[in-house]
Amino acid sequence: MTDPFIHALADVQSKHIGAGSRFWQFVVILAGAKIGQDCNICSHSLIENDVVIGDRVTVKSGVQLWDGLRVGNDVFIGPNASFANDRFPRSRKKPEKFLVTTLHDGASIGAGAVILPGLEIGRNAMVAAGAVVTRSVPPNAVVVGNPAKIVGYVDAARGEEASAAPAKAEVGTSATRVNGVTLHRLPRVADIRGSLTVGEFDRSIPFAAKRYFMVFDVPSVETRGEHAHRECHQFLICVRGSCAVVADDGTNRQEFLLDRPDVGIHLPPMVWGIQYKYSADAMLLVFASHYYDNADYIRDYSEFRQLAGATA
Repeated sequence: MTDPFIHALADVQSKHIGAGSRFWQFVVILAGAKIGQDCNICSHSLIENDVVIGDRVTVKSGVQLWDGLRVGNDVFIGPNASFANDRFPRSRKKPEKFLVTTLHDGASIGAGAVILPGLEIGRNAMVAAGAVVTRSVPPNAVVVGNPAKIVGYVDAARGEEASAAPAKAEVGTSATRVNGVTLHRLPRVADIRGSLTVGEFDRSIPFAAKRYFMVFDVPSVETRGEHAHRECHQFLICVRGSCAVVADDGTNRQEFLLDRPDVGIHLPPMVWGIQYKYSADAMLLVFASHYYDNADYIRDYSEFRQLAGATA
């Protein structure tokens, strides 16, 4: 690594600068800021004192990073993105302590996005250009709009091969790209009297259930799940309406649409599960192999990846 490059027209007061970082014209860095290695801080940017930036971070032109911002490694911040650190700002009235906003490793913030104070932008998440982020963003989520809402997940396989229920699929079980996750097309009988679909535990549903729960009346903007289990198996059926399920084994990620009551998905232990894109009438039925035990949940994605031995 080479010494930092500081343009003659930049004002870099901090001594906490990593090797190989570059600071271009009219950049202002206050003395307390800490900046890692091989960062690229583009022209007309300002970084205040209580800011910590990791390695290989790109900050494009016109960005101001205010006190309280924590930026992980390999983060991209697009031109004119804005960060707030005070929910109720008043002229000449500073809070006792500014709220901390954290951008985790690999996150990307699009041009002109606005990030409200005290939030977390999860690992590898993507914030679209112009989005206004009012709530924390989960790992790998893609958010757009004002207020920002989740519209997808990074690297989640989609398309015909990711459909949970191809139109011509036969009754049976099919593997997916995610380790241990299987899709199940259950028998469906329809006649003039109505329709019936059936599943048998320890047969078409690959475990014996000790518990069930139902999720309904979910606003379309909300995301459910966002956890893994250490021992518990789950089997999900959207008995009415539709919702999307993301399954993640720490290395592979795939998205499935549940939109018929004769289609289910089996999420085994140590698979990170997310449900979102609920239709207004959606009713999701979940069978579980274990009674509720809070200790069985893994709710932190970084901890999950570590336990799963993720390679990506």
